[in-house]
Amino acid sequence: MDSALLSEAQIVKHASRVRILALDVDGVLSDGQLYFGNQGEEIKAFSSLDGHGIKMLQSTGVKVAIVTGRTSNIVAQRAKQLGIELILQGREDKLTALHELTQNLQLDWPQMAYMGDDLPDLAAIIKVGLGITLPNAASSMACHSQYVTQRHGGQGAVREVCELIMQAQGTWEAALAHYTNTKLRAGL
Repeated sequence: MDSALLSEAQIVKHASRVRILALDVDGVLSDGQLYFGNQGEEIKAFSSLDGHGIKMLQSTGVKVAIVTGRTSNIVAQRAKQLGIELILQGREDKLTALHELTQNLQLDWPQMAYMGDDLPDLAAIIKVGLGITLPNAASSMACHSQYVTQRHGGQGAVREVCELIMQAQGTWEAALAHYTNTKLRAGL
């Protein structure tokens, strides 16, 4: 995969092939800050926009995976809430983890999108069909990503990508109609 930002048409083409969206956690699903309570418990804030986007994307048949170098019960809890079954924690070698996913799901690299924000994500971003980073990511990430979100990690960036994939695959309008038709049927 060429290590340069793609044109809008190229992004749509790559997003139309995505069958799995793999996500880092810290800096992607969360704001990247690490919060610890007095008892050593880890606390993370997740965006409800991202969560709903993930659910919508999964309802179209696109799988979502979490691939993170850290291990956290809160990540497992959030994944369960969102119906994400593919959770690879404690995996600092993201590329090897993604390779396992492609093998287990019988997918090719162009069918995978990966979203990360720091150097441990770099090899994965370069390898997949659609490598995505964020505007507040480590400075070298944008040079090697095909798409940079407008939103920051933990603030709707994942939702932005979910909508991009659904729009590219022609499933966005049906997903949106679910909400507008429900309100119309209720007479609101």
